[in-house]
Amino acid sequence: MKSCNILIAGVGGQGSLLASKLLGRLFLSRGYDVKVNEVHGMSQRGGSVITTVRAGKRVDSPLVAEGECDLLLALERLEALRWVSCLAPEGKLVASLQRIPPMPVITGAADYPEQRPPGLWVDALALAERAGSPQCANVALLGAASRFLEFEPEEWARAIAECVPAKAVEMNIRAFELGRAEGREREGNLHKPL
Repeated sequence: MKSCNILIAGVGGQGSLLASKLLGRLFLSRGYDVKVNEVHGMSQRGGSVITTVRAGKRVDSPLVAEGECDLLLALERLEALRWVSCLAPEGKLVASLQRIPPMPVITGAADYPEQRPPGLWVDALALAERAGSPQCANVALLGAASRFLEFEPEEWARAIAECVPAKAVEMNIRAFELGRAEGREREGNLHKPL
């Protein structure tokens, strides 16, 4: 059983906690030892929120050290830039194109950075809106990232059904499928910034 270190970075309200819950459920269903950690910044005010998911035969700590992240899921562009240094040499970045300007940008004290680190970039928000709700952007991003994890689509659908309210299951599964298709389509751009 190979170990896996995942970091999910976003802004308060984007659903990084649900994404970590889904991933934890998937790894547990396969018999992995799983540790999940949540770090809330000023999430109520649009600040950073990161969660980590570590899975393996035996996991002693939920913390992912810099340079040891196998998969970085960034729900927002700036968060991808902020956390990309955590990636392992062979680690993958899957990021959303969504921009949520932080307060220094809003007040004019700073500019929003335009650079994007190499990775798989998708418009998770647009995919979520196509699925029925912008609140599904986190699940759309998981769909794009799913090709880097060992789980079958049926396992993802089961985890989604177990983790989201019943009335939102179908919409979230649709968002996941749209993200998975987008991830496959953009596969050739994995190591090139757009």
